[in-house]
Amino acid sequence: MTKFIVTMVLALVPTLFFGQAAFDKFDGQENITSVVVNKKTFEMLGGIKADIKDKAVAKYMDLANNIENFKMFSTSSIKAAADMKSTFEAYRKKENLEQLMRVNDKGKNVQIYVKSGNGASKVKELLMFIEGGDEKGEETVMISLLGDIDLASLGDFTK
Repeated sequence: MTKFIVTMVLALVPTLFFGQAAFDKFDGQENITSVVVNKKTFEMLGGIKADIKDKAVAKYMDLANNIENFKMFSTSSIKAAADMKSTFEAYRKKENLEQLMRVNDKGKNVQIYVKSGNGASKVKELLMFIEGGDEKGEETVMISLLGDIDLASLGDFTK
């Protein structure tokens, strides 16, 4: 029985970490620009000594401490864009992400999906896909942000 339990645990553990690995295939491809910022960077940003008396700085530091991972992939290749779109669609369906908003302007589509967190304005994951279009040279961009993100606090940075 112990062997069975250990086998099941070992079989299920990789599925817990699959999440963002779906997008790792785009990192390092010649026709895709990638930006990957890991938790350590956000921890370092959050640890910068600053004037915490300033409320905007304090909110920024709090936000930085709660971000785990940021990934952005961009391409003007029609083939790579199609692969990014199919990966995006499969991932959002598999992870059961909720649509936050969608914009269609002159053939350019922007889709934003989230995985809810604790509270109405909190999300664990934000996934954005900006479809560049069918013409050569138009950029397609996919952005993934993981963490404990309070969308309500983002509005404070625009004031």
